[in-house]
Amino acid sequence: MAKALSLDELAALPVEVLTAEEVAPLCRMDGETIRGQARECPDLLGFPVIVAKRQVRIPKRPFIRFMREGIAEW
Repeated sequence: MAKALSLDELAALPVEVLTAEEVAPLCRMDGETIRGQARECPDLLGFPVIVAKRQVRIPKRPFIRFMREGIAEW
């Protein structure tokens, strides 16, 4: 199992989308929970997701913004 990345480490990755496994530790969930929610009712996650059949990807910039600012707005 890969080491969980911090929010700053995720932000520094040279990619534009993240996987459910990469964001799950920061959400205190597992990847399968995030994938299931993304398929069933993605609006409840609080951050945008891209769902294509069985694959789920999370746009990096909106996810980082949500984690840094979005929760404070609740």
